[in-house]
Parts: sequence; structure tokens; C-alpha cells
Amino acid sequence: MQIHFIAIGGSAMHNLALALAHKGYTVSGSDDVIFEPSKSRLANKGLLPSEFGWFPEKIHEHLDAIILGMHAKPDNLELLKAQELGLTIYSYPEFLYEQSKNKTRVVIGGSHGKTTITSMILHVLNYHDRAVDYMVGAQLDGFDRMVHLTEENDFIVLEGDEYLSSPIDRRPKFHLYKPNIALLSGIAWDHINVFPTFENYIEQFQIFIDSIVKGGSITYNEEDPEVKKVVEASENSIRKLAYRTPEYTVENGKTLLETPEGPMPIEVFGKHNLNNLAGAKWICQNMGVDEDAFYEAISSFSGASKRLEKIAEGKTSVAYKDFAHSPSKVAATTKAVKEQYPNRKLIACLELHTYSSFNPEFLKEYRSALNDADVAVVFYLPESVAIKKLKPVHSEQIKEAFGRADLEIYTNAEAFRSYVHGQNLNNATLLLMSSGNYGGLDLEKLKVKIEA
Repeated sequence: MQIHFIAIGGSAMHNLALALAHKGYTVSGSDDVIFEPSKSRLANKGLLPSEFGWFPEKIHEHLDAIILGMHAKPDNLELLKAQELGLTIYSYPEFLYEQSKNKTRVVIGGSHGKTTITSMILHVLNYHDRAVDYMVGAQLDGFDRMVHLTEENDFIVLEGDEYLSSPIDRRPKFHLYKPNIALLSGIAWDHINVFPTFENYIEQFQIFIDSIVKGGSITYNEEDPEVKKVVEASENSIRKLAYRTPEYTVENGKTLLETPEGPMPIEVFGKHNLNNLAGAKWICQNMGVDEDAFYEAISSFSGASKRLEKIAEGKTSVAYKDFAHSPSKVAATTKAVKEQYPNRKLIACLELHTYSSFNPEFLKEYRSALNDADVAVVFYLPESVAIKKLKPVHSEQIKEAFGRADLEIYTNAEAFRSYVHGQNLNNATLLLMSSGNYGGLDLEKLKVKIEA
């Protein structure tokens, strides 16, 4: 098959391109800008466009399909040409469904935790040499790509994102997968630029549950009241399997999971990650991995990239970075790190970066999110607010939203970098949270300081 990608450089898109090339398809693509690591990974497989931009002449009648990424606009010249020629145009999730129609589809959904849970499941299956197709939102140790597609594997494990499918398909991605086995980890309002009310956001998860194949199953976090409500209200004829956080203890900076064989040390920590682990265990059991085999494998799981990732550790200090940016994730991550190192000063730094985080109404959702930190810092760039065409956000407004009068706020990248590098980290834990790049913070320089 000949497949052309419009906006090939995205994190998900370039991984799908690599997967299809690996499968033997002829792959081409375009984009107006491609950043690392996508750029190098595409170049290494001969898939990097020779020049950036949109070229309608790349679109011809011999193409079997077009895959359209969210980075493209509805008036994209290549898209218009494809529509004119009547070519088959797929969104990313539509194409994944086409590739997996004859497989057992396992879909992990939720506002938070879905990347970690999907990663845990894949780690366990890989540990036991169980081959499956997959799509996950983070790079994993031991995996070449974030997407893997075959003809022969019986299962496909998909991370079910609730964001939109493409510029011309406004349905959430996870509505298109039609799972046989599904999981729902949590619901906390997000993506307010697309779902302006909480009720509208909740509705997307109701649709997801109703899209599960009849006779299938939903494994759900019964500790989340919204999840419990939408799952138990569904009239879809599916099995409903509840899970909750298992018992665990923390001793000398190490988390011990209670198992039938006694306490077992694990690499991940925090109540939210133990809750994720419980969900992953039930899904693995639904896929034929017994409990003992799950525990054996999960003990070596160290986390998905950018999810509570340890970046440096010294004799009396440690630093983590985390993709956390929504209120519920920020609160859970901050609490987890404080619980793991209760006797150390916790310096928690959050970069506000997303459209939602600059909205005055949504900002109120952050109340108490940094309360477990001894020192709480918020960094944002006013120009980021301007680029998103939102009203300016002021320091006092942010302090009031977070409910901390002692909140330290930085609106200049250089000043924030100087603050972080100038901290005395003796007997301290540094936590950096963002979906951005912390204003260009030099993490290697920070690592050298901590490990010295």
C-alpha cells in the first residue's frame, strides 16, 4: 500500500509512519515544521520530507490512503487536492481501527493515567514475550516505536485519547476504536477549548463506554466518583469490573506493594500510580496473564517517559520531571513525591503552558493542587497567553486560584532558570511539572549540580 501523511512530524503521526514502513508499506509525508526527536527518527528511516511545506503535487490517484494529522488546517493544500481526487482520507484513530478490525481491541481511556497504564500493560506483556500490536503516548524502554502494527497478532492495546481526531473530524479519538476490552481511569475536566463545559466533557466518556462492543468489558476505577457514575449508569450490555488502589507502604524512600506473597518493592510510587497499577493488573488478567506473572513483571517497571521521571539523584537530594499539567495530575504528582520523601523539603515548580491553564474559570480548578509542596512555584510566559489570544493572566489572580499566598511566580524564562539553578537542594526534592520545556531549563546542568 502507498500511504501519504499530511503533517507527518507529530509525535503520534511519525510513529505511525515508522510502524507502517516497518510493516512494508510505501510511506511519504509532508509537514511545515518537524522538531526532534521526530526529525531524526524519520530521517533514519528515509521518511523525512526533502523540504518543509505543503506540496499538492505529492497527492496523486495512485495513493491508497491519506492519513491526516491534527497539525494540518482544513484548508491545507494537500488535503484539498486529496478531496478533489476523491482519495480515502483517514484520521489517525480511524486508520488504527481499520488496521485492527479483526483483532481484540484493548483501549485505555481516562483524563489521567492512561499513558502509564498502557505502558504498564505493554511492559508486562513484553516481559513475558507476548506479542501484541499497540499504540502508546510515550516512549518505553525496550520498544523501538510508540506504534506497532502486524497482520498476525491477536490483540492491539491502544491508549484512548479524548482529544479530537483530525481537522475535519471533530470526534474524540477514543470514540472510534470500538473496544472489546476497555478501561477508564479517571475523569477530570480538560481540553476546555474543545469541551467548554464539564457536562460536555463527561458526555464524551459516556459515548466511549457505549461504544464498547456488546459482550465486552469495562474495567473502571471505582474510587473516582465521576467514573463510577458514568460506568454504572451505562445500559450497554458489557461486564463492569471495578478496581481500587491496592495496599502499599513507603519505607526509606521505597514503595512496597502488598501482594499475596508479601510486600514487594516496586519502582513507581504514589497513590495514583498504585491505582494505575491495579487497573493494569486487571487488564493483563483479561488478556491471559495471571496475577503472579503480573507481579513478577511489574516489579521492574520504572515508568513511562516524562511520567515522574527521575532526572538526577545525589546523596541528600533528588529531582523529578513530570508531564503533569492539569489540576488533578499536578495534585496527585505533588502528593506522591512528598509521600515518597516526607522528611525532605519539596520544591514543586509548575509551568502553566496549555490553553486551559490560562483560562480564568479553569484556573480555579488548581486550588490546593500544590498544597503538599513546602515551596510552590508557578512559571509561565505572558507571550504564551498572547499567542493563544487569551486575556492577560496576573500574578494575584494565579495566587488566588491556587489558594497559596506564598506562591512564587515567575514570568521570565531567564529568571526562572536562575531561580531553579540557584536553589540549595541539600535534603530537598525538586519536582518539575510541565507539558512544555520549562523555559529552556538546562536539565543536564541541574543533573551535574545534584550528582556532584
